[in-house]
Amino acid sequence: MYVLIVEDDLRLADAVAQILRNNDYQVDVVHDGADGLAYAETGNYDAVVLDVMLPKMNGFDVVAELRRRKVATPVLMLTARDALGDKVGGLDSGADDYMTKPFAPAELMARLRSLTRRQGEVLFETAEYGDVKLDLDSCDLICGEKSIHLGYKEFSIAKILMANPGRVVSKETLIEKVWGYDSEVEDNNVEAYISFLRKKFDFVGSKVKITTLRKVGYRLDEGE
Repeated sequence: MYVLIVEDDLRLADAVAQILRNNDYQVDVVHDGADGLAYAETGNYDAVVLDVMLPKMNGFDVVAELRRRKVATPVLMLTARDALGDKVGGLDSGADDYMTKPFAPAELMARLRSLTRRQGEVLFETAEYGDVKLDLDSCDLICGEKSIHLGYKEFSIAKILMANPGRVVSKETLIEKVWGYDSEVEDNNVEAYISFLRKKFDFVGSKVKITTLRKVGYRLDEGE
């Protein structure tokens, strides 16, 4: 499990990170809303623990922007505020759960387990890039009037790439997100599925290309 913590209280951020690491979670930690948005929008995380009162960009605005950009990663808002209006505001912004400080480690872990079990409930109908669409319900790749169904791994890779338009996604990230952190899958397996996916893009007549950056990863580019 891979969790992003966005918390400006350095001691609390370190404490939460240690709780998660003690439970075999992978953790990234950032300390302001702008960095939180930049990290979370990559789509690489299984959940985000997000404070409300943050420098540069508050937590409500971060989660609202994530949902506007069709990032469906579950978000647990963590804050000292306990007023009903703040809870409603957080949930209305697109958060999945809300927990007030102080909290017990066991409660934090229980809420994260609950969120990740429900992962995928915040769904959008399609992801889009350039002239191509990915139907997140049917797993169909669509360009104009043509469409083709993607297998599970092809669909998972396409979804990650389309969640990171113009950004490079490493092979390591694809292996972890598609096959699992403990998988023994090798680079050539990823290369094979990228090849399958390229053929599907060609079949529907899309100008979008999957660019290989040697020893770095893959990136979607709009063709001419």
